[in-house]
Amino acid sequence: MRAIWKGSIGFGLVNIPIKLYSAVQESSLGLDMLDSRDHERIRYQRINEKTRKEVPYEKIVKGYAVGEAYVILEEQDFEDASPEKTKIIELENFVELDEVNPIYYETSYYSEPETQGRKAYALLLKALQKSKKAGLARFVLRSTENLCIIHPVENVIVVTKIRFAEEIRPVEEISTPDLTTIGKKELDMGLALINQYSSRFDINKFKDTYHAELLKIIKAKAKGKRPTIKKLKPKKDVGDDLYEQLMQSLGKGA
Repeated sequence: MRAIWKGSIGFGLVNIPIKLYSAVQESSLGLDMLDSRDHERIRYQRINEKTRKEVPYEKIVKGYAVGEAYVILEEQDFEDASPEKTKIIELENFVELDEVNPIYYETSYYSEPETQGRKAYALLLKALQKSKKAGLARFVLRSTENLCIIHPVENVIVVTKIRFAEEIRPVEEISTPDLTTIGKKELDMGLALINQYSSRFDINKFKDTYHAELLKIIKAKAKGKRPTIKKLKPKKDVGDDLYEQLMQSLGKGA
């Protein structure tokens, strides 16, 4: 793996030099956009909206609209905005991991200590494991300030980017049903259904079946064969009675 960031974790007065590596990878198939007439690849161009001419990458700058004009930002401007955070993940406080709603999660990175920081890294890792806490911190990645939680996964300190509060839309925008319409017998059946299907979390039980099936179709077509398509089984109509649906669901899972 190639490191995407180098810096350090600030743990009090202790600096722990680390490298960050992406902890996730895409499982989707790499499909190219092609011209249907000759199957040549589509190439996207950066076009000047006014002249309609292609703009070389080195001539592209970033700007922020102010009225009808743009304020142009340079790389130094991004660094000047938070110079002290550019190369350090500063732990600001510690929280219970289950207090962080999953809606805030973005993506995760594995951290690896540099040689001179291995003991301090081991200390922070063991302290996180023992306390069952997660660190809350900020750091700059690709000229953008990010909020993150620092938590242990096995014997690795993981840095998981999370969203800021202003990035989450208010739930008040969503129309929700009246909870008082649910009676006790329906609630009891719902809880029984949850208990019946409850188990310990094991991510390995869940596979990306869609892309696996799509790959089978691709391989069959590459050999000039007709792919075998799974037929959907029609679901039996169970009516509109919620209690009856719950009863049948419990019977199905028995």
